[in-house]
Formats: sequence, C-alpha cells, structure tokens
Amino acid sequence: MRLSPSDQHLLGDVLKRVSRSFYLTLAILPRAVRSQIGLAYLLARAADTIADTGDLDDAVRLECLRYLKGQLWGSTPDLAQIKKIQGRVLTTQSNPDEGRLLEELEGCFHIYQQFSPTDRAQIAQVLSVLIGGMEFDLHQFPKQKDAPTVRALQAIHDFEYYTYAVAGCVGEFWTKMVCSHLPGFRGWDQACMIPLGIRYGKGLQMVNILRDLPRDLRNGRCYIPTVLLDQVSLVPDQLLDESSTQVFRPLFRKLIQEARDHLDQGWRYTMAIPCMEIRLRLACMWPILIGIRTLQQLSVSPLVLSPNSPIKIARSDVYQIVASTGLTGGCGTVGTAY
Repeated sequence: MRLSPSDQHLLGDVLKRVSRSFYLTLAILPRAVRSQIGLAYLLARAADTIADTGDLDDAVRLECLRYLKGQLWGSTPDLAQIKKIQGRVLTTQSNPDEGRLLEELEGCFHIYQQFSPTDRAQIAQVLSVLIGGMEFDLHQFPKQKDAPTVRALQAIHDFEYYTYAVAGCVGEFWTKMVCSHLPGFRGWDQACMIPLGIRYGKGLQMVNILRDLPRDLRNGRCYIPTVLLDQVSLVPDQLLDESSTQVFRPLFRKLIQEARDHLDQGWRYTMAIPCMEIRLRLACMWPILIGIRTLQQLSVSPLVLSPNSPIKIARSDVYQIVASTGLTGGCGTVGTAY
C-alpha cells in the first residue's frame, strides 16, 4: 500500500506524539504490519481521548464512542458523524496532541479504507472490543459532580473482562495480523498462541492498574474487585488512607504475582517468535521488560497508596533495556537474563 504524505504524517509524527514511549515498539514493527497496527493504535487512542474527556457528560461520550465504532463497519466513513464527534469533543480538549489526532480522524479513516477487507475486519474487531471496554468503564464509573466516592469493580469476572477488553484483545489482534502478513509465522498454531498473546496484554494492563492505583482512587475508580478487597477486610474508600498500606500489602503482592505470571506467558509468546523476525521480537520484548521493572519497583515500594510518590521507570532505564536487547538482535538469553 502506497501512503500519501498526509498518511505518512499521521502514521509518523502524529502517532509519535500520542503514543509516547510506546512509539519505540510501534516504530520497530516489520513494515508489512506497521501501518495496520499503527492505524489501529491511532483509532484506539482517539476513542480513549473521547472516553477520557471528563468535561463531557457520560451520555455524550458514549454516543461519540458509538459513532466512532460505527465508522469501522460501514462501507465508507460517514463524514457527518465524524464532524459531530469532532464538534463535541474538540471544544473541551486541552491536550494539543490528542486534539490534533481528533482533527485528523477523517485522514485516519482514509488510510483505513485502503487496507484489504481482511485487515479492515481485524482492525474493526479489535477496536470494537477496545471501545466496548471503554463503554464498560464509563458505565462502571459514572461521572460524579461532587467529590468522587470510590467505586470498585465487583467480581473477578468484571476484572477479567476489563483487562481483556482494554488490552488482552490486542494480543489476539497482533497474532492474527502477523500470521496474515509475515511468512515466518505461517507455521504458528494460532489456537495455542492467541491465549498467550491475550495473557501478555492482560499482564501489561495489570501493571498499569497497580502503578496508577493512587491516582485512579482519587478519581473515584478502583479496578481491584471488592471480592478481593474483602479478603483483607478493606473497602475501596479505605485505600485512600495511606495507613491502610500494611493491611493491603498481601493482596497487592498477590496481584503483582498475577501480573508477573501473565507477563511470563507473554515472554513465552515472545520467545516463540522466529529468530529471523528480530523487529517483532524486540517490539514484544520491550514492553515486558519495562513492565517487569515496574513490578519490581512496586514490590519494594512502601508508598503504593501514596499519590505523591508515583512509580515511574526512568528514561535512562528504558534506553538501557532498548540498547541491551537491540544490540544482541533480540537474543532470548540476554533478555531473560536482563
């Protein structure tokens, strides 16, 4: 597929600005799948921007998400609905990079229309699941006008659905996409690899949930189900009190181990990638290694409930991970040792 200069701008500069550190992974993807996965990321980020625009009522955000999802399944984009999304969201958008992405929605769908029917179907499928996860989030945590009361997911199956819908499904999408386009993956057993890819994505989302817990709590959101908090005799509001840390720590450690187990399966997925597919190996290695480093810091931090001490991997550590694995061509031994 030949990209116009404006298409290249979207999949280059705009993508880089909205994907932040994840751009390292997107930029190193093999050319045969880079545009499809990059475009899927842009559309997912546009949906996420809509869902996170807190100045809008929930009903407006849900309607805009429904409009966006509808564009994926139509034969051609409905420009009137795209304009409606832009008109409702752009006026309340404070992030200039995300605002620029929304301004370029029509261009995103122009690229989308150039893909094969199979690629469009795969992108539409993963975006529908991702948007479904965002809709679930808005229903579970409705906008509160006054000081937010902490609401929590109720059951384990809510947590499992959420981590699949906002991240695990991406592992499934990647697997189908590389098997469709890269000759080295034609021997892959998708029935075996897709579950590993799903666990990989769920592990990354669990890292996000554990790392962002103090901030989410102050926004009225607790993704740790009440059925798990019951095990340590806590209710969601008590997690706002840093003195609850010691009581909470056994459950927190259990969740760290669960996230680690998911990422271990993601490592199995990565090591199953053919050695000659160095770019894809590295693209899968880096988020896992960064995620493991984050879990290590969380496991020893005495301030996991403190909003004033967020855990963040230093940029120098990210560069060290990239350099140590990149120089060895995605060698599994080096990555595992790291």
